[in-house]
Amino acid sequence: MSDENQSLDNGEEVQPAEGERVFLCVVDESEEFDVALRFACNRANNTGGRVALAYIVAPAEFQHWVGIGNLMEQEGREQAEEMVRVVGEVVQQRTGKMPIVYIRSGKPHEELVTLIDEEPQIAVLVLGASISGNGPGPIVTHIVNEMSGGFHVPITIVPGGMSEKEIDSIT
Repeated sequence: MSDENQSLDNGEEVQPAEGERVFLCVVDESEEFDVALRFACNRANNTGGRVALAYIVAPAEFQHWVGIGNLMEQEGREQAEEMVRVVGEVVQQRTGKMPIVYIRSGKPHEELVTLIDEEPQIAVLVLGASISGNGPGPIVTHIVNEMSGGFHVPITIVPGGMSEKEIDSIT
C-alpha cells in the first residue's frame, strides 16, 4: 500500500489553510462521481473550504509473475495521476483553489478509513450514490453497512441522479 499526498500545483504539496474545512471526494469513473464532485466543490465554495481528492488504486490481482504485477500497479498509478490531474483542474475552475490530492493503493473502503484517521483536516466525506439500479455502489454500501459508526467525520451521500440545478439549490 502506498500513501501519498500529491501536488498539482507546480510541484508544491497543497495543504489546507488553518481552519479550512476539507471535503473529501473519491475519484473514479462512475456517473455518480460528477454529482459528488459538484456537491463537494459547492460546499467548499460556500463554507470557505477546500476539496480533497482521493484516488485509490486497486491492488494488482495478477500476482503469478512479480514483474507483470509490478507493471500493472505502475500502469494503475499512471492512470490515477492523470485522472486526478484532470479532475484537479475542474476543482480549480469551480473553487479557485487547488485540491489536496491523495493517491493510495489497496481496498477502497480500508484506505478511506485510514486516510480519514490520518488526516485530521478532512471534515466531510462526500460520496455519490449509483443510479444503476444495482444498489448505491460498492463503497457506499460497504461504508454505510459496515463502517459508518467508525468514521469521526460526517458522510454525505449525494443521489447520483441529481441535476446540477438541484445540487446548486441545496449547497
